[in-house]
Amino acid sequence: MSIITISRGTFSGGEALAKQVAERLGYQCLSREMNLETAAKEYGVPAEQLTAEMEKRPSFWHRVGGERTAHLVFVRATLCEQARAGNLVYHGLVGQLLLPGISHVISVRAIADMEARIQAVMLQQHLGHNEAVAHIEKVDKERRQWVRFLFDVEWDDPHLYDLVLNLSRMSLGAASETVARLSERAEFKPTPISLKAMEDLTLQSRVSAVLLRDPRTRDAELTVTADDGMVEVNGQARWPDGVEAVSLVAQQVEGVKDLRSKVSFTSVPYAGTMMS
Repeated sequence: MSIITISRGTFSGGEALAKQVAERLGYQCLSREMNLETAAKEYGVPAEQLTAEMEKRPSFWHRVGGERTAHLVFVRATLCEQARAGNLVYHGLVGQLLLPGISHVISVRAIADMEARIQAVMLQQHLGHNEAVAHIEKVDKERRQWVRFLFDVEWDDPHLYDLVLNLSRMSLGAASETVARLSERAEFKPTPISLKAMEDLTLQSRVSAVLLRDPRTRDAELTVTADDGMVEVNGQARWPDGVEAVSLVAQQVEGVKDLRSKVSFTSVPYAGTMMS
């Protein structure tokens, strides 16, 4: 019942590894692209816009920070709905950072030697050697800046992962077997504590996403916490009606048993929309 996240570098074989692990374990396999598509439909964001915000490096960080944070909330809420059932292999970029505090998440990073990646790009993109190198370097740079901007970490830091696999030095079969064996270990099995953490994160993410989707509350600067169905919302609303709207909107979310709103009205402008 573990949740496995596989962070895939550009043309490093992570997608193939995720599919093989999912097949071996009988788990659902979910790609970052599939999750983005679902989030776009669920929360009414144009798919192209959401994809661009979640993939491209920010041109002006101080201008787009609030919007990107909002989109990240939608993506996390969608992934939580899939992950709370367990038996999931998610492949994308640092997926484990979307599921913080869940001990039965196994975070894997798939890497490959540069020359192997170059050959893969040349074959699949029909590029020359120099063009393939430029493509890899461009995508890697954008991803590194994206992760640094949203999570304040370096995406290739090995300390972010439970397991790093070099697919240039082992077969997919060996790599998938290694991941599957790790999922059998007691330290990665769900516990009452980790399952509660997953439920709390899912509810927190649902409420955050709904507040960001609703036009009455999307401009508010809010933080959301959840604990066994008890939801607390703190922050500031830009309009007086927004204070009441926060409670009205949040109470409609499935799973909210009780709501405590500590939202106040402020007429002082603030930069960006924050939600967690």
